[in-house]
Amino acid sequence: MDDAILITELNDFIFCPVSIYFHKMYKDMDRMIYQNTDQINGNAAHKSVDESTYTTRKDILMGIDVYCEKYNLIGKIDIFDIAKKTLRERKKKVKNIYDGYVFQVYAQYFSLVEMGYDVKKIEIYSIDDHKKYDIPLPYANTDMLFKFEKVIDEIKHFSIHEFIQTNEAKCLHCIYD
Repeated sequence: MDDAILITELNDFIFCPVSIYFHKMYKDMDRMIYQNTDQINGNAAHKSVDESTYTTRKDILMGIDVYCEKYNLIGKIDIFDIAKKTLRERKKKVKNIYDGYVFQVYAQYFSLVEMGYDVKKIEIYSIDDHKKYDIPLPYANTDMLFKFEKVIDEIKHFSIHEFIQTNEAKCLHCIYD
């Protein structure tokens, strides 16, 4: 499992593959040193899920560790409502549904299914404005499933020494600069 891909890395890799290298380099440091305001606010928004204080309902799984053997992915889910069979990823403020968001919930979906859970619905929830965005299940959106699998393959074969950033705008917003 040492070569397992963190579910959060799917989104990070799309933004900038090099960011994964920096995340690992800075992992033992205080996040306040290197995270920007949006990242700090996002972490705070997840606090109730991470600390399992979001709800006391027994049919709600929150913040549990998951592993997907098929894709060798590891991470945590936000919320899975067992009764409604709904997987929900919470984001501080959703302005767009980025591929990385979808890939994160796909990873959570595949992990839960391998664990024996019946997932019938996926949502991304915007905490600030209380909006829900329905995400088609992976097999209902084969184009997105193909892109998901392609990103996983790219992560597995990524070489930092061969990487050339072609989008300078991403470098302008780099928190590691």
